[in-house]
Order: sequence, then C-alpha cells, then structure tokens
Amino acid sequence: MELFDPPSSRNAAPAGAPLAERVRPATLDGFVGQEHLLSPGKPLKVLIENDQLPSMIFWGPPGTGKTTLARIIAGHTQSEFFQLNAVASGVKDVRAVLDRAETNRKHGGRRSILFIDEIHRFNKAQQDALLHAVEDGLITLIGATTENPSFEVIPPLLSRTRVYVLQPLTAEHLNTIIDHALATDLMLSSLKVTVNDREYLILLSGGDARMLLNGLETAVRLARAQPDGSRTVAKKEIEEAFQRKYVMYDKGGEQHYNIISAFIKSIRGSDPDAAVYWLARMLEGGEDPKFIARRMIVLASEDIGNADPYAITLATSCFTAVDYIGMPEARIVLAQAATYLASCNKSNASYMAIDAALRDVMNMPDEPVPLHLRNAPTRLMEDLGYGAEYRYSHDYEENFVEQQYLPDRLKDNVYYHPTDNGAEQKIRARLTAWWKSKKR
Repeated sequence: MELFDPPSSRNAAPAGAPLAERVRPATLDGFVGQEHLLSPGKPLKVLIENDQLPSMIFWGPPGTGKTTLARIIAGHTQSEFFQLNAVASGVKDVRAVLDRAETNRKHGGRRSILFIDEIHRFNKAQQDALLHAVEDGLITLIGATTENPSFEVIPPLLSRTRVYVLQPLTAEHLNTIIDHALATDLMLSSLKVTVNDREYLILLSGGDARMLLNGLETAVRLARAQPDGSRTVAKKEIEEAFQRKYVMYDKGGEQHYNIISAFIKSIRGSDPDAAVYWLARMLEGGEDPKFIARRMIVLASEDIGNADPYAITLATSCFTAVDYIGMPEARIVLAQAATYLASCNKSNASYMAIDAALRDVMNMPDEPVPLHLRNAPTRLMEDLGYGAEYRYSHDYEENFVEQQYLPDRLKDNVYYHPTDNGAEQKIRARLTAWWKSKKR
C-alpha cells in the first residue's frame, strides 16, 4: 500500500488477497461489532458521519476492527488520508506525511488524516515527532494498538488524543461475519460451502475476525469437494487449518482472570511447578507476555518485598527482556522469573505498611511537619526555628540517632512490621535494636 494512494484504492482488495481482506467492510453499515461506539447516535459514529474527527487511538484485541474502522474513515472523509505501519516506518516517513499535510493546509486548507497501525511499536522519538502536528491541528492522528496506551504511548501524545476501546467480538458477531463471507465472497459462494462446527472455528479464532476468516478459507481449501461441487467444513479441516488444538483461554473473560489469579497465587504460595504450568496455559492461550511480566513486578513487592530485595530487580529486568526480545524466547525469561519468585522467601510487610499509612492519611487531618525536619531556605524560616534541632544521623554511631520523624499525633505509630523471613530477618533485628535505643 502506497503512502499517498487515494482512499478508494486502499479499500480495494488486490487479486489473491486473503479472505479477511476480500470481505473487509467499506462502510459503517457493513461493520460488525463495537455497538457501544457505532450504534446510531453514539459519539464515534456521529463524528465519522459528520467528518469532524479528533485525534484518537483505537485500542483493542487483534481482529476487532481497528484497521477496518480507519479505512472506513478514509472512505468518508474529505481529508487526505495517509497510512503508516509502525513496524516498517520511521521518523523519515512521518516527516514526509507532515510535509504533505503542510502543503495541503497552505493550498486550499485541506485537512490531513494520518493512520498509524501498531502505534505502540513507535519509539519515543517517533512519537515525539507527531506531537506538534497533532497539537496545532496539522494532522488528525488515528492510532491502532493492541497494547494499553497508558504504557505504550507517551503521555504528551496520549493527552492530545481520545482513546476508544474496542471490545472483543462475541460469538454472535463472528457468526454474522461467517455468514457474510459465505454469501458475498465470490470463491466461497461459488463452492457452496457448509460449516458444520462453527463453534469450534470460533473458539480457535480467539475472537479475532481476521484469524477466523483466514482459517475458514484454509479449511475450505482442505475440504474435499462433493460430486455436486459443494464442500463441507468439519472439525478435522478446521483443526488442520489452524494447526493446533483449542486451548480454553479467553483473554478478555473469566479464563483470563481465573488463570492469572492461579498463577499469582501459585507464586505467592511458593510452588514453582504450578507457576510454570499456569504460565504455559497463558502463553499457549495467547496472553500478552508483557501483561504477565507486569503482574510479576507487582507481586515482587506485594508478596516478597524485603524478604528478598533482589526480587523486584529481577522482575523488572524480566519485563525489560520480554519487551526487547518478544515471543517465543520471552517464555524462557518469564519462566526464570516465575520460578525464582516462587522460590523466594515471602513477606507482605511493605504492602501492609503503605496501606496502614494511607488509612491514616485519608482518615486524619494533615499533620504538621515537626519543626526540626523542616527545610530553612530563608532567614525568616531560620528565625522561626525551622530545622534548628535537627540531628544529622551520620554524625552518630552506626549512623543512627534517636529523633522523632512522625508528626506529634502519630509519633508512636508503627507501620512497617518486618517478618523473620529471608533478608527481612536482618532488617527486623536492626530496627528492633534501634527501637530499644529509643525507649531507653
């Protein structure tokens, strides 16, 4: 697809294109799913029909219509429409679009829309290159991503766009898409195709309409032609088309939450074998490896904490490595992190400490900072006694001096109760010795 192709050529599927391209809807009337955005009167539908689009990001699972919506917009808009794929494009390509958009604005005031597929793959420099153009209206940006924009899009760009969340397609949606393909595609309609096990086809597609249609097309090619020329697609052909058996895992539903819960609880419960089993279930089910890695970073603080201070370093390094290398190698990094975390000493003392402190902050008035802890950058503050009686810890034996750090009303509160597990045992002993010295 050329950068400056007219919208009409973008919507036309080339000869030999996969089924998903051949039957891709070109109008909102033919679009299936996302009723919360595109039903009559819903904001996105009104904006598209009125050609009054803000910069926006479509966020949703694969095969839910992000690219299709962008192409429908290309057909409706009076703007010039450009498309980039973040995997194959760089800053130079972005600059070329911006130069063209500047020419459009200077000669006739024509607006420009830039669609970036997989925008989460743009690095910070590439995203930075878009900021000024989006802010001053030189382009209307439409980004598509399967990743959470909060993590993958830089905050300045995110604040200048509206995020529209696309929901996973239901079985009813996918059945409608199958019916449409069988009825309208020239090849499938000429072969008189019958699909016997639609439920299995839908399960294997994982809610991805593109995967569903392209798998269906392969299954049709594998099905034996009957004497009358018709073809019947059964479970065998579907399984051969996808080259795998179904793993029950719904990334947006109950299985997603049940299995990640089992994974986290297995690590918390110090069972590395169960942890890698549930990890394997998630990976085979198509879970985002970075989602798993992020959850392990949280667990490293919540459930291990200072019992093994290295745990959060390992978990953070795991996320970085997974981000760098991707699947399938990321499975090894995730397994290393999961088995290490499961084998660690455990403590939730830090987690309990911050929650206890937050309860006091939320339920009590803001307590004044003790005078000796206050900074005194001006002469007036010095005269008022700011910092006057502060004791510098490094001037004392073992770098410790008895001194009040909490506000008067809370001075006897203890939020952090280290356990006797792992490295926290030494922390407990050290703090206990200091507490005893305070009471003398």
